[in-house]
Amino acid sequence: VQLQASGGGLVQTGGSLRLSCASSSRTFSPRFMTWFRQAPGKEREFVAAISVRGRQTYYADAVEGRFGISRDSAKNTVSLQMNSLEPEDTAVYYCAADSAIILTSIRSASAYLHWGQGTQVTVSS
Repeated sequence: VQLQASGGGLVQTGGSLRLSCASSSRTFSPRFMTWFRQAPGKEREFVAAISVRGRQTYYADAVEGRFGISRDSAKNTVSLQMNSLEPEDTAVYYCAADSAIILTSIRSASAYLHWGQGTQVTVSS
């Protein structure tokens, strides 16, 4: 299974971006699809996740209320709408998915088997 992330770019503080992640397999059935990010010199951190069946969403405190994760089952994609962006949001954003992950592990990068290649988001001040 390959995940393809897209939609990154350069935006000013307060601006918006929408990231997308597409799965190459129509038969892949993950339990969760998730976005992580990694800033230079920092560890990869959880951003947001969505349960594929129940469409329940989970967010990191730092992005709660500003970011929204959604899934398009027909297109087999997951999107991350990012609003009110801040310089602290600058990072490479990665999508991840796994068919065996459990709820208590969704915030842990090491729990995911499938990863996209990452897309750069830069927020200028």
